[in-house]
Amino acid sequence: MNNQKNTRLIEVPHRTSIDILREVYENAYVVRSGKHLTTVNELCDQIPALRPETLRAAVDEALTFGTFGANKVLTEEDKGAPIATAVSLAVNLPLCVARWYQYKIDGQIEVDIKSEYFSGSLYLNGINRGDKVLLIDDTLSTGGTMVALIEAVRKAGADVVGAIAIVEKVANEGHDLVWLKTGIDVKTCMQIHVTESGVEVL
Repeated sequence: MNNQKNTRLIEVPHRTSIDILREVYENAYVVRSGKHLTTVNELCDQIPALRPETLRAAVDEALTFGTFGANKVLTEEDKGAPIATAVSLAVNLPLCVARWYQYKIDGQIEVDIKSEYFSGSLYLNGINRGDKVLLIDDTLSTGGTMVALIEAVRKAGADVVGAIAIVEKVANEGHDLVWLKTGIDVKTCMQIHVTESGVEVL
């Protein structure tokens, strides 16, 4: 008599990095930030807590574009910082972070910024003349943050060789604004449309 139980292997479908990011955004909260609708989600806001697999998915997608020959990675200190930090580790490049407050030190670059949820000044440190800079951000929305970062890099005498955002909110036309004002073609991994009722991944 055969006492062995019949077992059946259950095949678990492989989830790609885009599958993971899609799930994050489809489950995001939507709130109003001034005149714009903003997503509150795991990747950008750590609500819920940011899982390593989600951060890894964002980095994997970003690096499909390569590093454009950059010698430094740059982001701003808010929502793009976790992603840019992980990219910096993955490609072994120094990380620079533009701050929302200034230090009283030499060499700091100040630029005006008007983004979806903030207006004021941005302060750049760590970029030197001749650097080749890769910009990393979480979201391309109105384009204000990218424009400010590009202007700051250029004021420092350095070049932006590439710009990547994980998600693009296409209705806000930030890609076109950045191109018009700076000539930089921002690469995006996923496009979304945000409404009061939720997020549609395009």
